[in-house]
Amino acid sequence: MEPISARYKNTILQMLAHSKGAGKVTIDSVYQPGNPEITPFIDSMIEENLAPDSAIEPFERLERLAELSRNGAKCLLLVEHYSNFDLPVFLYLLRKAGPEGRRIADDVVAIAGIKLSETNPVVTAFSEAFSRLVIYPSRSIDELADKVKDPEALASETKKANAINLASMKKLAELRTQGKLVLVFPAGTRFRPWDPASKRGVREIDSYIRSFDYMSLVSINGNILRINPEGEMLEDLICRDAVRYGVSEPRRCDEFRDAVKASLAEGQDRKQAIVDAVMAELDAMHLAAERA
Repeated sequence: MEPISARYKNTILQMLAHSKGAGKVTIDSVYQPGNPEITPFIDSMIEENLAPDSAIEPFERLERLAELSRNGAKCLLLVEHYSNFDLPVFLYLLRKAGPEGRRIADDVVAIAGIKLSETNPVVTAFSEAFSRLVIYPSRSIDELADKVKDPEALASETKKANAINLASMKKLAELRTQGKLVLVFPAGTRFRPWDPASKRGVREIDSYIRSFDYMSLVSINGNILRINPEGEMLEDLICRDAVRYGVSEPRRCDEFRDAVKASLAEGQDRKQAIVDAVMAELDAMHLAAERA
């Protein structure tokens, strides 16, 4: 394994030449359609490292969710998160699955944290390939007080975070009625084995579930881009592996929430319990695929 920035230096330079370099996110740019000029460069990296037994299965469950979406239902994908290539590989496999897969790939809009758009031009170029709705994650808002010491700067950044999230929720209300499949990572961050808290779902996921009609859960086994514990995103380690996505049957979001709430003791945090149930099911799907 070696850092992706070292192995694919020339490819990344070509990506930067095709990047639109949106820079700072504003309330008018929270929805960012994918840049198709960058996709071939990322696909070339995936093709070199993805083992042939990689797959999305059962594919027909994803087709059923997409059909529900095209018929007017608001549909959500809740996906495990291990790698910055979780989304690129998922969409790559969709496009390789034929016309219906390409159609589904075109309908996917991912919820993405703001740092992917503002941290580094290279990180932005990777993110720019895919359609996304930018949010200011709650974890990042909670960290502001530690990072921003000047009271005026802190107030300004907090105001920006709230404005970005309000604009994103308004745009989400539009997208979810336009046949889009909204993809969310319920943990809000990549899983890091040395930090068990990184696999705990964030409470806000309940708000997403509550505002959609149907959802499917997606587990991930395998990873071609491993987190480098000693480096930044650009130092993630590229390697060859099979990546298999497991898709659950679409289920009604209201029924899922009602079932969880019915099992809770009085005073228990309902929002956290609902996302905990999502994460528990994803874990079970992941372990079942691991044993298969």
